[in-house]
Amino acid sequence: MRLRALLDTEALGLRLLGGEDELDRSVRGVMTTDLRDPSRYLSGGELVLTGLAWRRDAADSEPFVRTLANAGVAGLAAGEAELGAVPDDLVEACLQHRLPLFAVDETVAFATITEHVVRQVSGERAGDLAAVVDRHRRLMTSGPAGGGPEVVLDLLTSDLDLHAWVLSPTGRQIAGAGEPLSPRVGAELAGRHLAATRTGRPGPHRAEVDGTAYSLFPIRNTGRGALPAPARDVRASVLSDWLLAVAADAGDWPEARLDLLQGVTQLIAVERDRRDAARAVRRRLAQEVLELVQTGAPPAEIAARLRVAAPVLLPGLGTAPHWQVVVARVEWSQEAADLPGGRAAQALLEEILVDPTVTGPDSADRIAVAHTGEEAIALVPLTAVPAAPEGADAPGGTGVPEGTDTPERQETALHADALLEAVRAPLAAGLADDGRLTLGVSAAVHSAEGLRGALEEARHARRVAAARPGPVCAAGHHELASHVLLLPFVPDDVRRAFTARLLDPLRDYDRRHRAELIETLEAFLDCDGSWTRCAARLHLHVNTLRYRVGRIEQLTGRDLSRLEDKLDFFLALRMS
Repeated sequence: MRLRALLDTEALGLRLLGGEDELDRSVRGVMTTDLRDPSRYLSGGELVLTGLAWRRDAADSEPFVRTLANAGVAGLAAGEAELGAVPDDLVEACLQHRLPLFAVDETVAFATITEHVVRQVSGERAGDLAAVVDRHRRLMTSGPAGGGPEVVLDLLTSDLDLHAWVLSPTGRQIAGAGEPLSPRVGAELAGRHLAATRTGRPGPHRAEVDGTAYSLFPIRNTGRGALPAPARDVRASVLSDWLLAVAADAGDWPEARLDLLQGVTQLIAVERDRRDAARAVRRRLAQEVLELVQTGAPPAEIAARLRVAAPVLLPGLGTAPHWQVVVARVEWSQEAADLPGGRAAQALLEEILVDPTVTGPDSADRIAVAHTGEEAIALVPLTAVPAAPEGADAPGGTGVPEGTDTPERQETALHADALLEAVRAPLAAGLADDGRLTLGVSAAVHSAEGLRGALEEARHARRVAAARPGPVCAAGHHELASHVLLLPFVPDDVRRAFTARLLDPLRDYDRRHRAELIETLEAFLDCDGSWTRCAARLHLHVNTLRYRVGRIEQLTGRDLSRLEDKLDFFLALRMS
């Protein structure tokens, strides 16, 4: 707005005392002060309101006005409540420094002027930004993207003083203006957004983290990567939609500003559609390799396809690297069992496999994920780092000077628990109490011949994860070499009958006599049948321990000196 417009508003009660030639100055904000030197709080373009409490005598006016003029303020408005009239020395100082001066009638509160200026300035900025956003939308929908989401976020910051970030469903920053969000805050905001979305409440959603209020706007995926219309249940879309986090409370925003932010989300949705289009090549490569593996194609044919995929996924390597297979599955409760889980699992797996500390929409360029039925399957090429030579000093470092060329290489393999560590909390909020994400990771394979085994290994690991409690679970190949692999696949009725036959007599006896036979059995097995170690652990005399073990054998008809009976008791305890 212009200074001249203030004189046209009678309710403000302003009288011009000097600076008529400067009334076309733009007002960018308003500040009230009675400091003698408020320069550190001024950025230029403000209308400064003062009650003149800084003025002790006539000599104070010129330094005060000079400070304002040097800071580039638009004008000065002095209240008449303190002195009864604006002193002549202030009028002369303003004329000297060409600073427009207004008198504020004592019946008008500074808050009234402040509210009017802020409302006018915000409205004009919103209108200007809306025009810019509209031009940018037309540009992006008709041609190449003009700089991506950062361009629009920069406009929000410069024109409306709004700091905003585009976040993935797990809270990873995809775009932002200014200081990046910390991964912890991003994950917290994503979890709050997913939880609020699951309730069915329309956005924006309000969240407060570390004393800062945020407004969370959903960015709907409506492009070629969106789910088909019959599947647009909130449970299917919530796990794949981006969100716009704005560091402000939108609860009292006018409709015009809310509409503007909704337009920004639509603009970013267009950018996401472009990203999904670019990812289609990698998805197709993964789908082709997967089909060859599942149909039992000759290893030579699979190897040839991998050689085609390697330059796309790892530019510059020239040859196919080693690979890991990751399998994911999203399952919903019985009432939503018909929701297609494969595509949701595909979007989630593409996100999970990205390092959460990496920002930008293109950080997943080296991840190929296909989906078949209800499963999502990722073909992950392993990058390699120089291996640490023997005796390297730095723990966890490579021990190799930068630029050293060494033939010794070690792979940076994926680990199941580490994959989910940073994303478990927000995803659990999106799955709520009626959804589950389970994930299995294979070992690394070094040839095409090993891919089929790696796929089966990842699927088995995912089944192990599915047998565990919790909405988000993962298991790795290293867990398939123990009884843990077998137990999840024991039918429930067999499991109950087996444990009841061995353990129910002991439980009944413990209830009647408080004998702690179950606790004794667990400790005895944990101590590998050592009488002395077990007695020490339970703080018992060895003869007391022998009595208890004898009672266990009598009640169950088993012999704890036999390996077979020890193994049966071990498995029964693990399945109970």
